[in-house]
Amino acid sequence: MKIHEYQAKAFLKEYGVPVPEGRAVSTPEEARAAAQSIGGPVMVKAQVLVGGRGKAGGVKMARTVEEAEARARDILGMKIKGIEVQKVLVASAVDIASEFYLSLTVDRAARAIQCIASASGGMEIEEIAKTQPDRIVTFSVPATRGLDRKAHFQELARAFAPSPLAEQAWKILGSLYRLFTEKDCLLVEINPCAQTPAGELVAADAKVIFDDNALYKHPELEKLRSPEEYSEEEMDARSNGLSYVSLDGTIGCIVNGAGLSMATMDLIKFFGGSPANFLDVGGSSSPEKVLHALRIVLKHPGVSAVLINIFGGITRCDDIARGILMAREKLSISVPLVIRLIGTNEAEGRAILKGARLDAFEDLTPAVQAVISRSREAVRTGGGVEPRPRGAA
Repeated sequence: MKIHEYQAKAFLKEYGVPVPEGRAVSTPEEARAAAQSIGGPVMVKAQVLVGGRGKAGGVKMARTVEEAEARARDILGMKIKGIEVQKVLVASAVDIASEFYLSLTVDRAARAIQCIASASGGMEIEEIAKTQPDRIVTFSVPATRGLDRKAHFQELARAFAPSPLAEQAWKILGSLYRLFTEKDCLLVEINPCAQTPAGELVAADAKVIFDDNALYKHPELEKLRSPEEYSEEEMDARSNGLSYVSLDGTIGCIVNGAGLSMATMDLIKFFGGSPANFLDVGGSSSPEKVLHALRIVLKHPGVSAVLINIFGGITRCDDIARGILMAREKLSISVPLVIRLIGTNEAEGRAILKGARLDAFEDLTPAVQAVISRSREAVRTGGGVEPRPRGAA
């Protein structure tokens, strides 16, 4: 779960990291008042959960309260990568002598927390890795032992030199580590970690991402969830107990189980298709879930065919079949559907489909090849066709 910059900085401040004074506001008049309260030059920064704000014109300096109001009026309501700016952060402008990068993230392969530091802050870490790999310092922090000055300080000091700066960075890293572990984060990032002419380090920008799987331990964080992080379909799926992620392809996917969903998407890509979504209906045997899943997948404007891939375990094939028939009655389905059905109550499920003059594949590979073929045909002809037998509902 992502949060906005102003929220991330609030967490950093709570954990003892120096941050510029700032306020998040929703109107130009509030921006003027915030600039008046803060005093001096301020930065007016769009609060959206995407990168590239500066390049899009969403980050501007204001030297007077009148400029702060005008800059906020320019930014509020603009769209950055399709997301409308509804808030701006008005923050004290930082006089930057040099910029550094500092973050903690999860290193799943090492089963550790990875620290990344660089003397080339102010740009994306991926770009630094590409153009200046020698300026990136990384080291692993065992989750069971935590930060160890003897083991880790010298590593950090390679990026933050001279020594007085490294001491400040070490203190900040300790604060980030406490935030990371106590709030179950996937990423805590300061970029840039700015050095002022006075030699002080301050978090000029910040990013925090929480682990969705750990939110049950932090109910206070749930209220920070922003609708803009999710598509309309993703929000709809969440409210109906489905796991859904929008993608850019043309083949809708309705599958039971995250692992099978990923394997299905991999196979679609392998045979030259492109998945339009990830959708896991889970282990429930509810025909209504199939109805909701199809309704949500069909909202995607790029979908030209849908693959329903069920390997029944807890999920019963007969309930899936009933859900497909329910969806045919209640939804306007104008794209081809391809069904693969196998597992618990498979015979019953196939009998239900056969009674509706439908059939289903047993093997996944031919089902994937069929849905790709029908998707391409639908795109070529400019539309879908009604479901028909032999593996295509």
